[in-house]
Amino acid sequence: MTTPVIFVDDDPDLRRATVQMLKLAGFAVDAFDTAEAALARVSDGFEGPVVTDIRMPRMDGLELFRRVKALDPELPVLFITGHGDVDLAVSAIKDGAYDFIAKPFDGERLTTAVAHAAEKRRLVLENRRLRAAAEAPADLPLIGDSSAIRRLRETIRQIADADVDVLLLGETGTGKEVVANLLHQWSRRKAKNFVALNCGALPETVLESELFGHEAGAFTGADRRRVGRIEHANGGTLFLDEIESCPPAIQVKLLRVLETREVEPLGTNDRRRLDLRVVAATKVDLGDPSRRGSFREDLYYRLNVVTLVIPPLRDRRGDIPLLFAHFLNRAAARFGRPVPEIDAAERTWLDRHDWPGNVRELLHFADRVALGLSPVPMAVAPASASSAPPTGTLPEQLDRIEADILRTALRSHDGDVKATLVALGIPRKTFYDKLKRHGIQRADFDPDR
Repeated sequence: MTTPVIFVDDDPDLRRATVQMLKLAGFAVDAFDTAEAALARVSDGFEGPVVTDIRMPRMDGLELFRRVKALDPELPVLFITGHGDVDLAVSAIKDGAYDFIAKPFDGERLTTAVAHAAEKRRLVLENRRLRAAAEAPADLPLIGDSSAIRRLRETIRQIADADVDVLLLGETGTGKEVVANLLHQWSRRKAKNFVALNCGALPETVLESELFGHEAGAFTGADRRRVGRIEHANGGTLFLDEIESCPPAIQVKLLRVLETREVEPLGTNDRRRLDLRVVAATKVDLGDPSRRGSFREDLYYRLNVVTLVIPPLRDRRGDIPLLFAHFLNRAAARFGRPVPEIDAAERTWLDRHDWPGNVRELLHFADRVALGLSPVPMAVAPASASSAPPTGTLPEQLDRIEADILRTALRSHDGDVKATLVALGIPRKTFYDKLKRHGIQRADFDPDR
């Protein structure tokens, strides 16, 4: 979005030339010949800086600055001054003005100062929005206002009370258990147990006992009866995460439970009737035979009464600030710290990172921000004022920046590929493709080489 700028000067020739200069630099300029007219345009939510001459009839620039400061102390005001007014401008800067530029001024000096002021304003407003979001009550359990999340919430409400099993499809970290819990909480089953089990976290023998339970003496070491997760969920909801990891033998028994709504614990022939909903989650599209692997087709179709697809975070980027604000507020409270303001590097990371770990990765990022642990893996430091201007085309400059980022990340992690991939947040293949394109040898960064 184009940054707005308010420009005030009673000299029509200077006003016309400066407006043209700022517009060529990419700003949306509202120009005024009086401070009174400019003040009517300013609000505490104005998204850009104010640039004003000091000496003007009736209300001068200093009075305009005082009025703007009273309205919003963090709205940047830049002065254009004649040499005789430099002392006044310096005094105003001590009172909170952003900068001053002496006449006659260089066009690049002005546009650079306005750009810096605009970036400061953007960060101020973004931190205000984050604080407001953090202080607002989180009355939506599935946080977000994107169309995808609104549709998902509505679908959950529609099917929550229906006695149908549900299959959740989503990448790691998208919030599949949150959705499963909502299906339970928004249903008539909410007074009963919500029982969760990760099928990929346990070996087959342990998983079988955890799911179906056992009687005392069913096997060596079974000295007492154990109620399985399936039976414990009777009347409520059973959530089976990573269902694609379920071993084939257990898939057969699980299919029977789904078809008969009965469970037979290990060590007994008794069948116990069940009233439960099963919500299964997978990060693999089980409807695709090439990706299904050893997962039984009949079990897939039995679970696939209703499928809810949970979008990855990169497909709902508009929800990132709201989610981040919620997580940052929660983290700050947990750690007993004030909610920090984010800096430009963190804001850029929120905007540009692909978030392969989805909402879970964003949550951990917020934790590190709350702890002040400089969580941005790599930020390109701005060039100093004395450094030479960059040369080459834009793609050439971006290539050099990308190569520097890769080298710095490898150096920071002593050439460890896994740690570097986590820091950069890119897939392994992409990483190696970039190394090849830039002629970078990973081994050059290995201290033990």
